[in-house]
Amino acid sequence: MTIVVRDCAETDLPAILDIHNDAVRQSTAIWTYGEADLANRLTLLAERRAKNYPYIVAEEAGAVVGYAYFSDFRSGEGYHRTVEHSVYVRQDRRGRGIAKLLLPRLIAAGKELGKHVMIGGIEATNAASIRLHQTFGFVETGRLREVGFKFDRYLDLVFMQKILQ
Repeated sequence: MTIVVRDCAETDLPAILDIHNDAVRQSTAIWTYGEADLANRLTLLAERRAKNYPYIVAEEAGAVVGYAYFSDFRSGEGYHRTVEHSVYVRQDRRGRGIAKLLLPRLIAAGKELGKHVMIGGIEATNAASIRLHQTFGFVETGRLREVGFKFDRYLDLVFMQKILQ
């Protein structure tokens, strides 16, 4: 099957919400306990659009199987050229190269918008995500021990970055 990467439409948000909430329930990729709702996803999309930031989906056979976007890294003006990205793939489609289609689109968008650095925050045992980022030239720049807590255990956070410009 062919996978198409395209801009997110509001009609994609229920599928995105399903992917997001599954990650909340089943993984340490998202460090929240409560599930999001459609209003939350609408707000996130609107915030990205207001800044001309990408919010993209991977679609296969008419179904959204992954999504990705980036946000400002921090709010201070001195950080305005740095973004932090997120990439999520539907659980039954992981390991099939979908993230490898999404991440380069984010990198290209960051360059087009004049961003200088893109950062990924990854739970330290997520070897697949760390390898994905290495494939696209991200390097580990920091490891914060036990800064997260989920599923009755402490989690380490790995920061990886890519200089875009």
